[in-house]
Amino acid sequence: MQDLRDRTFRAGLASVAGRAVIILLRIISIMVLGRLLTPSDYGLAAMVTSFTGLLTFVSGYGLSQAAIQGRTMSEERASTLFWINIGWGGALTLVGFALAPIVGTFYREPQLVLATSVVAIAFLFTGAGVQHRVLLTRHMRFGAMASIDVAAATIATAITVGMALAGWQYWALLSAFITVPVVSTLGVWIATGWIPGRPRRDNGVMPLVFLGGTMMLNGIVAYIAANFEKFLIGRSWGAESIGVYNRAQTLLMFPVENLSLTCGEVAFAAFSRAKDDAERVKRYFLRVFALVVAVMAPLATICMLFPHDIVAVMLGQNWTQSAEIFQILAPTIFTFALLHPTSWLMHALGLVQRSLKIALISACLVMIAIPMGLPYGPVGVAIAYSTVALLKAIPMVAWAVHGTQFRLSEILALLQAPLLACLAGAVAGFGAHMLIDDALPLVVRLFIEVALFACVYAGTLLLFREQRTLCVDLLRWWKAVPA
Repeated sequence: MQDLRDRTFRAGLASVAGRAVIILLRIISIMVLGRLLTPSDYGLAAMVTSFTGLLTFVSGYGLSQAAIQGRTMSEERASTLFWINIGWGGALTLVGFALAPIVGTFYREPQLVLATSVVAIAFLFTGAGVQHRVLLTRHMRFGAMASIDVAAATIATAITVGMALAGWQYWALLSAFITVPVVSTLGVWIATGWIPGRPRRDNGVMPLVFLGGTMMLNGIVAYIAANFEKFLIGRSWGAESIGVYNRAQTLLMFPVENLSLTCGEVAFAAFSRAKDDAERVKRYFLRVFALVVAVMAPLATICMLFPHDIVAVMLGQNWTQSAEIFQILAPTIFTFALLHPTSWLMHALGLVQRSLKIALISACLVMIAIPMGLPYGPVGVAIAYSTVALLKAIPMVAWAVHGTQFRLSEILALLQAPLLACLAGAVAGFGAHMLIDDALPLVVRLFIEVALFACVYAGTLLLFREQRTLCVDLLRWWKAVPA
């Protein structure tokens, strides 16, 4: 377990470093493409990916998490799972081809038929890399995976920007959905050096398939809940409206998704390895939860305080319509900070059916709320989505930990320090915003606002003993763990 702790910390450092580079690349891409492409370009791309994204979400069939969680992984079982994933990827490609005419008809945009068909080819490449990535994860080789992800993001960004400069419009955005899986799959094959054998009958595979299927259903429900509004906005309000909404949501969620993916991969692997030691799992989870909230809470607050400055700097002055949506959706970051760690925990502990039930209830709430806001356009949808996200957060956390070794009260207690620190930071940051106003260039003003908020937030956070203990532990691991 000492070795697991050290390996977990090393893995976390590698993932954070890799994800930081990817976030930087994404920021550059967002800033450049926001000035090269129009809301309609983004809207057309979002129309395609709102359908194909669901297939992308299930392209691993849940087998990746199930295989990571399994106690053993023989050569024969790994090979069998590889061929199952290949078959599943091929099936999803055929489904994508079949969906293409439906997408064009649903949105009344005939050019989307070809675009959807091209994007569907990516599922073959994704399926070919799932099991190799599982092997890297089981051995906690997150440094190798971080390098692969950075390479894929770099190449995809270069191709996307190049195509945008050449006038390929929404095709430039869709190119990344092909480039990333191709480069990632090639990378994991090289990193593992593993050549799959022929599939064999293995009784141990079926439980993994069943568990993976349950996780897949969980993912489908969660995806639909998170993207339901895009289907309706695109259908009712057209490409430009969904482009404005999509840019606001993407700008808001890309750091959250990257941070969540980084923490989630490492936390799930660590929880799965230590799941037989209840006390150790509890200690790991509470620290991961405290760390995620300490990072996500200030991010949500900054986005609520300075939406117009952030959107103007990141996307340019032509995207002012997105700023209001961006601000309305900002509180959902806090919801993700509460729900994502409990989701990792439930999957690691094998509580996938409970996770599926929670996802189903959550999806139903979203599907009830979104149509209420739809008549008022993208802003109305954003209000409905954000409201239901905030209302469901605490009850969902309570349900997730019910009957486990965790108490809701001890989880909620971890929120006190970050929330109070955010309040102090907000007073300082927004005070600076009101004083500076238009006296300084936009980029300089935003930098001062965010820097002042961050300094006050960090200083206030460290006044709390449990936060100081968490920081000290992280520093000790940093010094004690060999490179």
